[in-house]
Amino acid sequence: MAEQTVTKHVREHGSLLAPAEKRALLWMAERLPRWLESDHLTLLGLAAMLSAGLAYWASGDQPQALWAVVVALAVNWFGDSLDDTVARVRHQQRPMYGYYVDHVIDLIGALFLLGGLALSGYMTPLVALGLLVGFLMLSAETYLATHACGIFRISLMKIGPTELRILLAVGTVCLLYKPWVVVGGTPYRLFDVGGIVAIAGMGLALTFAVARNTRDLYRAEPLP
Repeated sequence: MAEQTVTKHVREHGSLLAPAEKRALLWMAERLPRWLESDHLTLLGLAAMLSAGLAYWASGDQPQALWAVVVALAVNWFGDSLDDTVARVRHQQRPMYGYYVDHVIDLIGALFLLGGLALSGYMTPLVALGLLVGFLMLSAETYLATHACGIFRISLMKIGPTELRILLAVGTVCLLYKPWVVVGGTPYRLFDVGGIVAIAGMGLALTFAVARNTRDLYRAEPLP
């Protein structure tokens, strides 16, 4: 699905759960108390992501803290996904402010989340750093493409932020029972294996996005 925003770019969200998620968010937005504003939800999403990072850190000594990570991811979805919907339902949109603040918060949240993982012992710091670099590069390409191509793509290959939260939550629960896996006869941390797969996926996604957008822009601006 795609919709035109006030900032003159198309917001394209084609993930697996997007249609059902949109209906659920509209239902919740129409029933929230009036005193709960979009800025409150944005701050709630940020606080939840910071809490997830701290819970990962604490889980190195207290594995049960991993359950707090799962709860924090659910709260982050609630705040981060609902703030924009509430603004639209109440006709209180501030597109430039919202776009800027939302994505600055995403960057801060990723730093805390992956920093907590690096300190937890469940992921090698180098893998966590690779994930952070990959996320930042993908984010930068997305923001550049939004400006240059006029399309803000939230998902890729049917995977969006909500699907990623679910995968991370499931993986986090698995850490309680099987934090190590055997690959080719050698034991590795579960999240190291998952992190390397994610880094490779982000690399492919970045390559694909750069090639597609470069092609589209080249065709849109042919040489005289």
